[in-house]
Amino acid sequence: MENHEKPEIDPVSGMSTTGHTWDDIKELNTPLPRWWLNVFYASIVFAIGYMIAYPAIPLVSSFTTGVLGTSARIEVAAELEALRVQRAVHQTRLASASLQEITRDPALLAIATQQGKSAFGDNCAGCHGLSAVGSRGFPNLRDDAWLWGGSLDQIQQTIAFGIRNGDDRARLSPMPAFGGTAGLLTRDQIVLMANYVRSLSGQSTRAGFNVSAGEAVFAQQCASCHGDQGKGNQDLGAPNLTGRVWLYGGDEATLIETLTNGRGGVMPAWSGRLDDATIKALTVYVHGLGGGS
Repeated sequence: MENHEKPEIDPVSGMSTTGHTWDDIKELNTPLPRWWLNVFYASIVFAIGYMIAYPAIPLVSSFTTGVLGTSARIEVAAELEALRVQRAVHQTRLASASLQEITRDPALLAIATQQGKSAFGDNCAGCHGLSAVGSRGFPNLRDDAWLWGGSLDQIQQTIAFGIRNGDDRARLSPMPAFGGTAGLLTRDQIVLMANYVRSLSGQSTRAGFNVSAGEAVFAQQCASCHGDQGKGNQDLGAPNLTGRVWLYGGDEATLIETLTNGRGGVMPAWSGRLDDATIKALTVYVHGLGGGS
Protein backbone atom coordinates (compact mmCIF):
# COMPACT_ATOMS: atom_id res chain seq x y z
CA MET A 1 0.00 0.00 0.00
CA GLU A 2 1.34 3.41 -0.96
CA ASN A 3 1.79 6.21 1.56
CA HIS A 4 2.98 9.76 1.04
CA GLU A 5 5.41 11.36 3.51
CA LYS A 6 7.74 14.32 3.48
CA PRO A 7 11.10 13.72 1.78
CA GLU A 8 13.84 12.96 4.24
CA ILE A 9 17.40 11.67 4.32
CA ASP A 10 17.64 7.88 4.41
CA PRO A 11 19.92 7.05 7.38
CA VAL A 12 21.34 3.94 5.72
CA SER A 13 22.26 5.24 2.22
CA GLY A 14 22.44 8.93 3.03
CA MET A 15 20.26 9.63 -0.06
CA SER A 16 17.15 11.81 -0.09
CA THR A 17 13.82 10.01 -0.36
CA THR A 18 10.97 10.99 -2.71
CA GLY A 19 8.32 10.83 0.01
CA HIS A 20 6.72 7.73 -1.55
CA THR A 21 6.46 4.63 0.60
CA TRP A 22 5.15 1.20 -0.45
CA ASP A 23 4.59 -1.33 2.30
CA ASP A 24 7.01 0.56 4.54
CA ILE A 25 9.67 0.60 1.81
CA LYS A 26 10.82 4.14 1.07
CA GLU A 27 11.74 5.19 -2.47
CA LEU A 28 15.14 6.82 -2.81
CA ASN A 29 15.59 9.86 -5.01
CA THR A 30 18.70 8.45 -6.72
CA PRO A 31 20.00 10.70 -9.52
CA LEU A 32 20.70 9.29 -13.00
CA PRO A 33 24.34 8.45 -13.75
CA ARG A 34 26.27 11.42 -15.11
CA TRP A 35 27.43 9.50 -18.22
CA TRP A 36 23.83 8.63 -19.08
CA LEU A 37 22.75 12.26 -18.79
CA ASN A 38 25.67 13.38 -20.93
CA VAL A 39 24.76 10.89 -23.67
CA PHE A 40 21.12 12.01 -23.51
CA TYR A 41 22.00 15.70 -23.83
CA ALA A 42 24.47 14.95 -26.63
CA SER A 43 21.74 13.06 -28.50
CA ILE A 44 19.46 16.08 -28.28
CA VAL A 45 22.19 18.36 -29.63
CA PHE A 46 22.95 15.89 -32.45
CA ALA A 47 19.27 15.60 -33.40
CA ILE A 48 18.90 19.37 -33.63
CA GLY A 49 22.06 19.62 -35.72
CA TYR A 50 20.88 16.82 -38.00
CA MET A 51 17.54 18.52 -38.61
CA ILE A 52 19.37 21.70 -39.56
CA ALA A 53 21.91 20.01 -41.83
CA TYR A 54 19.70 17.45 -43.65
CA PRO A 55 16.10 17.20 -44.91
CA ALA A 56 14.08 16.45 -41.83
CA ILE A 57 11.11 18.69 -41.06
CA PRO A 58 7.88 18.20 -43.06
CA LEU A 59 6.09 21.34 -44.25
CA VAL A 60 2.66 21.79 -45.80
CA SER A 61 3.62 20.71 -49.31
CA SER A 62 7.34 19.96 -49.06
CA PHE A 63 10.08 19.66 -46.43
CA THR A 64 13.16 21.44 -45.22
CA THR A 65 16.13 20.65 -47.48
CA GLY A 66 18.86 21.21 -44.90
CA VAL A 67 21.79 23.60 -45.10
CA LEU A 68 24.02 20.90 -46.68
CA GLY A 69 21.58 20.50 -49.56
CA THR A 70 22.02 16.73 -49.77
CA SER A 71 20.32 13.50 -48.73
CA ALA A 72 20.85 9.74 -48.91
CA ARG A 73 18.57 9.62 -51.96
CA ILE A 74 20.65 12.23 -53.80
CA GLU A 75 23.89 10.45 -52.87
CA VAL A 76 22.58 7.08 -54.12
CA ALA A 77 21.40 8.65 -57.38
CA ALA A 78 24.83 10.22 -57.89
CA GLU A 79 26.58 6.91 -57.20
CA LEU A 80 24.30 5.07 -59.65
CA GLU A 81 24.97 7.67 -62.33
CA ALA A 82 28.71 7.36 -61.78
CA LEU A 83 28.39 3.58 -62.04
CA ARG A 84 26.36 3.91 -65.25
CA VAL A 85 29.05 6.09 -66.80
CA GLN A 86 31.74 3.66 -65.70
CA ARG A 87 29.85 0.71 -67.17
CA ALA A 88 29.05 2.49 -70.43
CA VAL A 89 32.48 1.70 -71.86
CA HIS A 90 32.11 -1.98 -70.94
CA GLN A 91 28.55 -2.08 -72.29
CA THR A 92 29.73 -0.70 -75.62
CA ARG A 93 32.49 -3.32 -75.85
CA LEU A 94 30.10 -6.15 -74.96
CA ALA A 95 27.45 -4.96 -77.40
CA SER A 96 29.92 -4.73 -80.30
CA ALA A 97 31.74 -8.03 -79.66
CA SER A 98 30.48 -11.45 -80.68
CA LEU A 99 29.98 -14.15 -78.07
CA GLN A 100 33.06 -15.96 -79.34
CA GLU A 101 35.15 -12.78 -79.15
CA ILE A 102 34.01 -12.22 -75.58
CA THR A 103 35.07 -15.70 -74.48
CA ARG A 104 38.48 -15.32 -76.16
CA ASP A 105 39.25 -12.00 -74.43
CA PRO A 106 40.07 -12.65 -70.74
CA ALA A 107 39.33 -9.08 -69.65
CA LEU A 108 36.04 -8.94 -71.54
CA LEU A 109 35.11 -12.43 -70.34
CA ALA A 110 35.63 -11.36 -66.71
CA ILE A 111 33.41 -8.30 -67.24
CA ALA A 112 30.69 -10.34 -68.95
CA THR A 113 30.77 -13.03 -66.25
CA GLN A 114 30.38 -10.53 -63.41
CA GLN A 115 27.65 -8.57 -65.17
CA GLY A 116 25.90 -11.81 -66.14
CA LYS A 117 25.99 -13.04 -62.56
CA SER A 118 24.38 -9.82 -61.37
CA ALA A 119 21.74 -9.93 -64.12
CA PHE A 120 21.04 -13.60 -63.30
CA GLY A 121 20.40 -12.78 -59.65
CA ASP A 122 18.03 -9.96 -60.62
CA ASN A 123 16.08 -11.73 -63.38
CA CYS A 124 16.59 -15.50 -63.38
CA ALA A 125 17.17 -16.65 -59.80
CA GLY A 126 13.45 -16.50 -59.00
CA CYS A 127 12.93 -19.63 -61.13
CA HIS A 128 16.33 -21.28 -61.45
CA GLY A 129 17.56 -20.44 -57.95
CA LEU A 130 20.40 -18.16 -56.98
CA SER A 131 22.87 -21.03 -57.41
CA ALA A 132 21.21 -21.99 -60.76
CA VAL A 133 20.50 -25.59 -59.71
CA GLY A 134 16.82 -25.23 -60.63
CA SER A 135 13.84 -27.04 -59.12
CA ARG A 136 10.89 -29.10 -60.31
CA GLY A 137 9.90 -27.68 -63.68
CA PHE A 138 12.88 -25.32 -63.84
CA PRO A 139 16.10 -26.69 -65.40
CA ASN A 140 19.36 -27.09 -63.54
CA LEU A 141 21.79 -24.86 -65.43
CA ARG A 142 24.88 -26.38 -63.81
CA ASP A 143 24.76 -29.76 -65.52
CA ASP A 144 25.33 -30.51 -69.20
CA ALA A 145 21.78 -31.63 -70.00
CA TRP A 146 20.20 -29.05 -72.30
CA LEU A 147 16.75 -29.34 -73.83
CA TRP A 148 17.53 -26.80 -76.54
CA GLY A 149 21.32 -27.04 -76.62
CA GLY A 150 24.08 -25.57 -74.50
CA SER A 151 26.27 -23.78 -77.02
CA LEU A 152 26.71 -20.02 -76.73
CA ASP A 153 24.42 -19.31 -79.68
CA GLN A 154 21.76 -21.76 -78.49
CA ILE A 155 21.74 -20.31 -74.97
CA GLN A 156 21.53 -16.77 -76.35
CA GLN A 157 18.53 -17.76 -78.51
CA THR A 158 16.76 -19.25 -75.49
CA ILE A 159 17.45 -16.25 -73.24
CA ALA A 160 16.55 -13.66 -75.86
CA PHE A 161 13.27 -15.14 -77.06
CA GLY A 162 12.26 -17.64 -74.39
CA ILE A 163 10.12 -20.75 -74.66
CA ARG A 164 6.41 -21.08 -75.49
CA ASN A 165 5.60 -17.50 -74.48
CA GLY A 166 3.74 -16.30 -77.56
CA ASP A 167 6.74 -14.61 -79.18
CA ASP A 168 7.05 -15.63 -82.83
CA ARG A 169 10.76 -16.26 -82.29
CA ALA A 170 10.33 -18.31 -79.09
CA ARG A 171 11.17 -21.99 -78.92
CA LEU A 172 8.05 -24.15 -79.27
CA SER A 173 7.18 -27.88 -79.34
CA PRO A 174 5.23 -28.57 -76.12
CA MET A 175 4.83 -32.10 -74.81
CA PRO A 176 1.32 -33.20 -75.91
CA ALA A 177 -1.29 -34.76 -73.64
CA PHE A 178 -1.89 -38.43 -74.50
CA GLY A 179 -4.68 -39.03 -72.00
CA GLY A 180 -7.72 -37.18 -70.76
CA THR A 181 -9.89 -35.62 -73.45
CA ALA A 182 -7.13 -36.14 -76.05
CA GLY A 183 -7.63 -39.89 -75.82
CA LEU A 184 -4.49 -40.77 -77.79
CA LEU A 185 -3.59 -43.53 -75.33
CA THR A 186 -5.64 -45.55 -72.88
CA ARG A 187 -4.84 -45.59 -69.18
CA ASP A 188 -3.18 -49.00 -69.54
CA GLN A 189 -1.09 -47.78 -72.46
CA ILE A 190 0.02 -44.73 -70.48
CA VAL A 191 1.11 -46.93 -67.57
CA LEU A 192 2.92 -49.14 -70.09
CA MET A 193 4.65 -46.11 -71.62
CA ALA A 194 5.69 -44.76 -68.20
CA ASN A 195 7.38 -48.05 -67.41
CA TYR A 196 9.01 -48.23 -70.83
CA VAL A 197 10.46 -44.73 -70.37
CA ARG A 198 11.80 -45.80 -66.97
CA SER A 199 13.41 -48.83 -68.58
CA LEU A 200 15.24 -46.60 -71.06
CA SER A 201 17.18 -45.03 -68.18
CA GLY A 202 17.75 -48.31 -66.40
CA GLN A 203 15.13 -47.79 -63.70
CA SER A 204 12.93 -50.49 -62.22
CA THR A 205 9.58 -51.33 -63.81
CA ARG A 206 6.40 -53.04 -62.71
CA ALA A 207 6.33 -56.81 -62.45
CA GLY A 208 5.22 -58.37 -65.71
CA PHE A 209 6.10 -55.29 -67.75
CA ASN A 210 6.04 -56.08 -71.48
CA VAL A 211 9.05 -54.40 -73.06
CA SER A 212 8.04 -55.23 -76.62
CA ALA A 213 4.57 -53.76 -76.18
CA GLY A 214 6.04 -50.61 -74.65
CA GLU A 215 8.56 -50.28 -77.47
CA ALA A 216 5.79 -50.57 -80.06
CA VAL A 217 3.70 -47.78 -78.48
CA PHE A 218 6.80 -45.63 -78.04
CA ALA A 219 7.73 -46.02 -81.72
CA GLN A 220 4.22 -45.00 -82.73
CA GLN A 221 3.67 -42.06 -80.40
CA CYS A 222 7.00 -40.75 -79.10
CA ALA A 223 9.89 -41.64 -81.41
CA SER A 224 9.18 -38.76 -83.81
CA CYS A 225 10.35 -36.31 -81.13
CA HIS A 226 12.52 -38.35 -78.75
CA GLY A 227 14.13 -40.58 -81.39
CA ASP A 228 13.88 -44.35 -81.88
CA GLN A 229 16.24 -44.94 -78.95
CA GLY A 230 14.79 -42.15 -76.78
CA LYS A 231 17.93 -40.02 -76.84
CA GLY A 232 16.02 -36.83 -77.54
CA ASN A 233 16.27 -34.02 -80.08
CA GLN A 234 17.56 -30.57 -79.11
CA ASP A 235 16.04 -29.01 -82.24
CA LEU A 236 12.63 -29.86 -80.81
CA GLY A 237 13.44 -29.45 -77.14
CA ALA A 238 12.73 -33.16 -76.64
CA PRO A 239 14.72 -34.49 -73.65
CA ASN A 240 17.01 -37.49 -73.64
CA LEU A 241 15.03 -40.22 -71.90
CA THR A 242 17.98 -42.56 -71.52
CA GLY A 243 19.62 -40.39 -68.86
CA ARG A 244 18.39 -39.72 -65.36
CA VAL A 245 17.94 -35.96 -65.60
CA TRP A 246 14.24 -35.23 -65.14
CA LEU A 247 12.68 -31.79 -65.30
CA TYR A 248 9.48 -32.83 -63.52
CA GLY A 249 10.50 -36.20 -62.08
CA GLY A 250 11.15 -39.73 -63.33
CA ASP A 251 9.07 -41.79 -60.91
CA GLU A 252 6.17 -43.73 -62.35
CA ALA A 253 3.42 -41.48 -60.95
CA THR A 254 5.04 -38.33 -62.36
CA LEU A 255 5.62 -39.93 -65.75
CA ILE A 256 1.98 -41.02 -65.86
CA GLU A 257 0.97 -37.44 -65.06
CA THR A 258 3.28 -36.10 -67.79
CA LEU A 259 1.98 -38.52 -70.41
CA THR A 260 -1.65 -37.96 -69.43
CA ASN A 261 -1.68 -34.16 -69.27
CA GLY A 262 1.42 -33.13 -71.23
CA ARG A 263 3.91 -30.41 -70.31
CA GLY A 264 4.21 -26.87 -71.58
CA GLY A 265 6.50 -24.85 -69.34
CA VAL A 266 6.99 -21.21 -70.29
CA MET A 267 10.15 -19.10 -70.19
CA PRO A 268 9.83 -15.34 -70.79
CA ALA A 269 11.61 -13.56 -73.62
CA TRP A 270 14.27 -11.20 -72.29
CA SER A 271 14.86 -9.42 -75.58
CA GLY A 272 13.30 -5.99 -75.15
CA ARG A 273 13.47 -6.22 -71.36
CA LEU A 274 17.25 -6.41 -71.24
CA ASP A 275 19.69 -4.71 -73.60
CA ASP A 276 21.86 -6.72 -76.00
CA ALA A 277 24.98 -6.34 -73.87
CA THR A 278 23.21 -7.74 -70.79
CA ILE A 279 21.79 -10.66 -72.77
CA LYS A 280 25.29 -11.47 -74.01
CA ALA A 281 26.62 -11.24 -70.47
CA LEU A 282 23.87 -13.57 -69.25
CA THR A 283 24.65 -15.98 -72.08
CA VAL A 284 28.33 -16.10 -71.19
CA TYR A 285 27.57 -16.53 -67.48
CA VAL A 286 25.07 -19.37 -68.00
CA HIS A 287 27.38 -21.05 -70.51
CA GLY A 288 30.14 -20.90 -67.93
CA LEU A 289 27.93 -22.66 -65.38
CA GLY A 290 27.44 -25.78 -67.47
CA GLY A 291 27.23 -25.04 -71.16
CA GLY A 292 28.30 -27.45 -73.81
CA SER A 293 28.76 -27.14 -77.54
